[in-house]
Amino acid sequence: MPVTSVEKDLDRLTLTVAAEFAAPLQRVWDAYIDPRQIERFWGPPSYPATFLRHDGVAGGRSVYRMTGPEGDQHYGCWEWTSVSAPRSFEVVDWFADENGAPNADMPATRMTFEFEPTASGSRLVTTSHFDSLDQLQQLLDMQMLEGITEAMSQIDTVLADLAAFAADRPVEAQFLSDTQVRIARVIRGSVEQVWRAHNDPDLMKQWMLGPDGWTMPVCEPATRVGDSYRYMWSPESGGEGFGFTGELLESEEPYRAVTTEAMIGLDSPATLNELTLTPVDGGTLLTLVITYANAEQRDAILATGMTDGMEASYERLEGLLAPTVSA
Repeated sequence: MPVTSVEKDLDRLTLTVAAEFAAPLQRVWDAYIDPRQIERFWGPPSYPATFLRHDGVAGGRSVYRMTGPEGDQHYGCWEWTSVSAPRSFEVVDWFADENGAPNADMPATRMTFEFEPTASGSRLVTTSHFDSLDQLQQLLDMQMLEGITEAMSQIDTVLADLAAFAADRPVEAQFLSDTQVRIARVIRGSVEQVWRAHNDPDLMKQWMLGPDGWTMPVCEPATRVGDSYRYMWSPESGGEGFGFTGELLESEEPYRAVTTEAMIGLDSPATLNELTLTPVDGGTLLTLVITYANAEQRDAILATGMTDGMEASYERLEGLLAPTVSA
């Protein structure tokens, strides 16, 4: 059990939980920053969490869903107010609706997470700040403390599972719901390098090609919110190609971009693509949450071998970044 102390301070209206881990500070930090990892312990075992968004930067947001034993679902969201990697971050934790909008009728909690190295590994101190004694008591009555303790008891297992989150793992796709899929891959390179590689047309033409044998004759990225982009690919051997177009809806350089995406020439609904870049040990964690119109569209697109093509592209990208990273 990693929890070493729990302190309720009724004068300061805080609840402080300290925990120690036999793992380096960076490893524990990454477990909280990586949505694939934090969702394995943020909720207690009977209410596991799924993170639908997890920015990990000041001004960013997280949205998560907790699913109970009867299939009941409850949503929460974080507003990231400060980040000092890998030592601390602060969020405001809200109850939320299914769209991730905060529920103003329920109490919000300001939470600080402070990480420090120890002789045997690392220590995490989580402090929850409340606006009133009634608010603190309300959340305690909702078994907040028991939930935190049960959730943190799962962290050691996640920290020990190095293989599942190693930097050399290929692209993985995880179903978040009937209409959402999260694509994840660690890219050996900095966040700034990976962002540039997704926005510089000269670079994109060198790596964003899928399997061998394709070229990218048209690469017109959107540079401002509201702009449209257009990408076209052609087989080197000649023949029919394909392309995508869409609109840039959000852009927070170099961490997050949201676009729509539709295949040119097909009368099918556009997908919503949410790209997030997060610095982790070994490089940059790239996560792409794709929202489809329905499960049929999701399954049809994944059946095309999309993730295999993405893996080939990311391997090519790492080859381009390798000389810079080594230097």
